[in-house]
Amino acid sequence: MDKAAADKRIKELREALRHHNYRYYILSQPEITDFEYDILMNELQALEKEFPAFSDVNSPSQRVGSDLNREFLQVAHKYPMLSLSNTYTEEEVLEFDARVRKLIGDDFEYVAELKYDGVAIGLSYENSSLVQAVTRGDGLRGDVVTDNVRTIRSIPLVLRGKDHPQSFEIRGEIFMSHEGFGRLNEQRQAAGEDVFANPRNATAGTLKLQNSSLVAKRPLDCFLYHMLGENLPFSSHFENLTAAREWGFKIPGYIRKFENIQDLFTYIRDWEERRKGLPFDIDGIVIKVNRYDRQEQLGFTAKSPRWAIAYKFKAEQAVSRLLSVDFQVGRTGAVTPVANLEPVQLAGTIVKRASLHNADQIKLLDIRLGDEVYVEKGGDIIPKIVGINLASRDGDSAAFVFIDSCPECGTQLVRTEGEAAHYCPNEYGCPPQIRGRIEHFISRKAMDIGTAEATIEQLFNVGLIQDAGDLYSLRKEDLLRLERFAEKSASNLIDSIDNSRDVPFERVLFALGIRYVGETVAKKLARHFSSVDRLRSADYEALVAADEVGERIAESIIQFFNDPKSRHLMDKLEFAGLQFSMDPEQAKTGNKLEGLTFVISGSFETHSRDELKQLIEANGGKNAGSISSRTDYLLGGEGIGPSKLKKVETLDIPIISEDEFLVMIRP
Repeated sequence: MDKAAADKRIKELREALRHHNYRYYILSQPEITDFEYDILMNELQALEKEFPAFSDVNSPSQRVGSDLNREFLQVAHKYPMLSLSNTYTEEEVLEFDARVRKLIGDDFEYVAELKYDGVAIGLSYENSSLVQAVTRGDGLRGDVVTDNVRTIRSIPLVLRGKDHPQSFEIRGEIFMSHEGFGRLNEQRQAAGEDVFANPRNATAGTLKLQNSSLVAKRPLDCFLYHMLGENLPFSSHFENLTAAREWGFKIPGYIRKFENIQDLFTYIRDWEERRKGLPFDIDGIVIKVNRYDRQEQLGFTAKSPRWAIAYKFKAEQAVSRLLSVDFQVGRTGAVTPVANLEPVQLAGTIVKRASLHNADQIKLLDIRLGDEVYVEKGGDIIPKIVGINLASRDGDSAAFVFIDSCPECGTQLVRTEGEAAHYCPNEYGCPPQIRGRIEHFISRKAMDIGTAEATIEQLFNVGLIQDAGDLYSLRKEDLLRLERFAEKSASNLIDSIDNSRDVPFERVLFALGIRYVGETVAKKLARHFSSVDRLRSADYEALVAADEVGERIAESIIQFFNDPKSRHLMDKLEFAGLQFSMDPEQAKTGNKLEGLTFVISGSFETHSRDELKQLIEANGGKNAGSISSRTDYLLGGEGIGPSKLKKVETLDIPIISEDEFLVMIRP
């Protein structure tokens, strides 16, 4: 693949993954299986590694997805809630085992446990009492759902016994049993309400209810499986969970320790057969290195620990019939075909739709209307078609013809050579593309305007907004005439729009949605040019002189500001009073820590860990998740882990306090 083709494919993959992250984490309405998602992610990671010029810190490969809900207070996790890398074969588990042994030798043991299909939760305890419950969110920040979690009877509010740490966090999975889920749906059906599709969706929806008395009536349960803290009683994962069971936590009895990889495979195969008999859903096995010092030796990648992995069970299959195909248009204009199927029972849910991906996939499978198709599902999400029963095909069936015009606006579709997707080029006239740009503009890391996708669609459909600039012309009386808007909700939206006028220039720049200008590039541009006027008037040479701005980004910026519709939008936003400049002194990027790598450990008096990380990056330094020979300083607070102390001593890495660090960056 040449550089141009790689650039285009990386763009497609990033857009697809961002879409699926949103559907999964924000809406709890996923469209593809975990296996399909991992294939897309693996392809993106491979291309980014092969073509490092296209790297972007805002790529889905660098982060993970988010279930944040604006109706709840959000807080930063003291310890990031990272996702696990997935494997699907025993060969991949053996490769993981080989990597572990190469780094730490053979003196270790594994712990294996079931992978529960629910909603991840972090529970914080102080002086034996539950003080906070936080959802996973985007891994760095989550929703505070303490009041709702207090209603779950299997979660102790006050711990039993003694000898537990004064302060610690324990993590697990909130879920519904099959029996409880069935009972809940029966009650909803009897009351004339919509039933839930599966236990996970029911659990996620319940945790986001605003009335905790309603949550108390739902059959939620919770398994705990991971402890974090500076003063845990034991130096290993399994032993701490055993102790936690004595404190009143519901620690699953399915956890096992293994020294032999073949015994571990026996455990995996056993549960792949027995899982259908469990009273709750699982979708795999989690494998962890037991001892904490070994975990620290292995460290982390940008998105997952190197000391743990998830083995995902093979997806279930069913047979259905293809009735019709719908076509959906995404924010970038990509057109995705979706199959409508005869309803079929699969993995505990009724399946009616399946992703077809693109014209190439349809042609590869030779899918035709009326075909009997094999559908596969790797979790409680919309499956994919994996094959056709040719023996049952009608002899008069005709090959499927992909549409040639946009189903939303009628524009002739285009397909660039070497790309899989068809695109609608009507960027400024195609409704889903327009709505998508507005949704990006209001997102949390951009203008952070507190409203939902459905509200944007409603405002667009009634003609109140045609671009992001129209948001600032909305009046409360306009909103009160619409469905779902009352006095309070209308006031909240108008207030949130007004408050966005104070959002700093770098986030306004990101919100504009200039192609290739992600969050980090927007910060670099804002600090380099300090105003939109200087950025708008910059020529190609001036743009590529800015940090992290290459040929592709420079050309995209020039194209954006030369477009009449973009200029019209900018006029609206400038008239609305958005921050289109920043203090030149503030814009100066510090370089006092350039070339230095820091690891942060412990708790601090005047700054949170996130604040310290931001200060490091703002002054040109780098943050690392684990100590290695490339670490320059350990920024240590109260309660540094003993294994970290031992490692910095071994590697002769200096430890600096918060005060010493602040002296390093002092002007």
